[in-house]
Amino acid sequence: MGLLEGELKAGQRALADLGTEDVWQAFLRFGRRLFDVSDAPDGDGLLFQYGTYSFDGPPTFTVDLARQFEVADADGEYDHYVQVHCELRYGSGRALEALGSFDSWFFHGAGADLEAWAGELIEMPAWTAIRTLTPIEIRVSQEQV
Repeated sequence: MGLLEGELKAGQRALADLGTEDVWQAFLRFGRRLFDVSDAPDGDGLLFQYGTYSFDGPPTFTVDLARQFEVADADGEYDHYVQVHCELRYGSGRALEALGSFDSWFFHGAGADLEAWAGELIEMPAWTAIRTLTPIEIRVSQEQV
C-alpha cells in the first residue's frame, strides 16, 4: 500500500488535489513495478473497474484501481491474495450512472502487455467521460481476500 501511496504523492500534492488522470498515471507507475510473486499466471494482477455502488452510504459512482498479489505458504502453494485498492468516488448523477459498470483485469504472468491494456481502457467512452473529473474522495486501502 505504501508504494501506491508514494506514487500518488510523487507530484507533492495532497490526495484531495488529484484529478482522475493524475491517479491513473500514478496507478500505472505502481503497476509497472515488478515484484517477486508466485509464478502463477494470476500471481500479480491489476484491476480497473467502475460502477455506481452504495457500499457504505448513498449510491456513488466509483472507479476502483486495484493490484492483486498472490501470497504462497511455506510450501509454495496458494494461501491468499492481497489487494491494494485506490478508489475514486465521484458522487452520483444520471450521466455517471449511465456509464453502467465494467471491469477489466491485467496479469503480468499471462504474457499480456500492460501498455496495450492501459491504452484500450483509455479509449473507452467511459474514460472520456471521467478522465477530467476531480473525485470528491480518494481512498487507498489494502485487504486480504
